[in-house]
Amino acid sequence: MNDIEAERITVGGLSAFFARPLGRSRGGMLLLPMITGIGAQVREYAEDIAGAGLTALVWDPFDGVSDDDAPRERLAELMNGLDDEACLAEMRTLLDHMFGELELEAVGVIGWCLGGRYALILGSRDDRLANVVAYHPSIHDRTPPNHTVDAVDSAARIAAPVMVLHAGADTVMSPATFGRLQSTLQNRESGATVVHRYPGAEHGFSTRARHTNPVNAAAYAVSWPQVLAFAAATVRAGDTRGGLRPSG
Repeated sequence: MNDIEAERITVGGLSAFFARPLGRSRGGMLLLPMITGIGAQVREYAEDIAGAGLTALVWDPFDGVSDDDAPRERLAELMNGLDDEACLAEMRTLLDHMFGELELEAVGVIGWCLGGRYALILGSRDDRLANVVAYHPSIHDRTPPNHTVDAVDSAARIAAPVMVLHAGADTVMSPATFGRLQSTLQNRESGATVVHRYPGAEHGFSTRARHTNPVNAAAYAVSWPQVLAFAAATVRAGDTRGGLRPSG
């Protein structure tokens, strides 16, 4: 693990959380949180990614509100008010910052739950991405009114390698929708597809709060090291200068 630095920053008027290994990192990951916003769990993910040698920049869906100090009901209200196109524009602003001011050569995207859905959509919209990782993405059969973009249809247009980590006991994405997503990804003409299914694991199994269920804890323990390895490998492959220099 690399020594890291981490702090809250502002990018183009957007609040964000930033973590990177000490010394220059030439590859990075854009992180898209779950309903918690930039809470302690998501900051830990960012620091893990930085410890693995990649710069992490976290999108803030709720402009500073997180489960650090807000109740779940408030977070759900904010989540239900998100606009797909406005959120995607904010993510592109952060990507521009990563490729521009941060001078990163290759950048991927990883999202959890609501962020997992957005990761798939962003991957279909921005061909600069070196990878797309979606942890138990929140793709509903009964589409919420503010979900104006079809994430499964969008997945067909992703050119980058994709990793999906699916909860076998997911109560948000049905088995039928998961099957459509898997088929859509595997029928793409470019981009590797890696799909993990964790039998018995619940939606949001990556979150520490759900690890009192040993099935969730075991699924996270198996999946997270593989996600970090996938992110590092695909970002290095996407570096146009022929490989990332070690950091730290």
